[in-house]
Amino acid sequence: MSFPRSSLSEFSMTLSARPLWVGGLLSAFLLAGCGQGSKGADAGAKPPLAQVGVVTVALSDIGLTTELPGRLEASRVAQVRARATGILQKRLFREGSDVKAGEALFTIDSAPYAAAYASAQASLARAQANLEQATSLAQRYQPLVKANAVSKQEFANAEAAQKQAEADVAVGKAAVQTAKITLDYAAVTAPISGRIGRALVTEGALVGQGEFTQLAVIQQINPMYINFTQPAAEVMKLRKALEAGQLKRASGDEAVRVRLVLEDGSVYAQSGRLLFSDLSVDQATGQITLRAEVPNAKGLLLPGLYVRVRLEQAQAANAMLLPQQAVTRSDQGDTVMVVAADGMVAQRKVKVGVSQGSQWVILEGLQAGEQVMVDGFQKLRGPAPVKPVPWTGNADSAAPAKADSAIATPSAPASAAKK
Repeated sequence: MSFPRSSLSEFSMTLSARPLWVGGLLSAFLLAGCGQGSKGADAGAKPPLAQVGVVTVALSDIGLTTELPGRLEASRVAQVRARATGILQKRLFREGSDVKAGEALFTIDSAPYAAAYASAQASLARAQANLEQATSLAQRYQPLVKANAVSKQEFANAEAAQKQAEADVAVGKAAVQTAKITLDYAAVTAPISGRIGRALVTEGALVGQGEFTQLAVIQQINPMYINFTQPAAEVMKLRKALEAGQLKRASGDEAVRVRLVLEDGSVYAQSGRLLFSDLSVDQATGQITLRAEVPNAKGLLLPGLYVRVRLEQAQAANAMLLPQQAVTRSDQGDTVMVVAADGMVAQRKVKVGVSQGSQWVILEGLQAGEQVMVDGFQKLRGPAPVKPVPWTGNADSAAPAKADSAIATPSAPASAAKK
């Protein structure tokens, strides 16, 4: 299409005569058209999939651990008492130290007992001398009575005197032994090996007057006993589950192991073993008493210390542990969210057992290899697929946010290029 030369010149003059704002407005319209084209291209792209934290189901035998309050007790306790009356002369041990059985601990004034022992020995010696004399007389009379040199009555009297002398010797020996025992009581020894506490009396005190005065206490702290209680209802429930085959024994009653949680929250390094459970229920509390034994070679555990006892009494077969935040509990049942292979999320009913710390024991409802959603529930938007990523614990809440920003970042340069 052609225009006359005169028309073109007139149009050119007209444009030159227009204000400058007309050109700016035309440029703005052109740029706005380009921007709308870029937004239309971005709207056609698919948004990134929401990332959710998941754990993969791995079924195994899980020990059902019960945590109960308990108190430590020395395995053996002996009271050291004065069995002889007298003045305490000396203490022979260091308070708080380890002593061995038979080791001397105290000495009591033994002078009266030493004199009694010497008197008993003298009485025994006299009885033995009388026995020798009576025996000699009876032996001399024996051939004489056959020859009718002495009467039978005299021979009978000689034999009786001999037997009486033998009895006196026996009495003398018993008296010597009694005096020796009393003399030995003046040296107070340790009845058992263990750790001895403070002395309850001091030198110069009169002990054993009318009663056996307590001098000290020895406690054997290796091994240690743990006494703890468990509600009878839990014990009955556990036994029913074992009989029904829902659970199996941990490894036999004799091999049940226990772990100790100390007051500061730390777990004692060495495990113990369950010794017995009481046959009767405490009528006042409805509890059953149990006792366990734990080694204490380094003496870290002390009698009277309160602890928490972790006891594995049974095992759940083909079960798994799930973080408690992955399980929704309601009156209609317990459910979890399972992520399928195509990324779709579906609700699944499960059977929950006991809790293990911050986790639930899942007894039924899951298959090995399935992925259970633990984090990212707030990102679910209807029936849309998600992108499962391994759940890393407490740090998972920050991880998906970083991942989303990483996905969104590359689109920024692309849109700028289109502009």
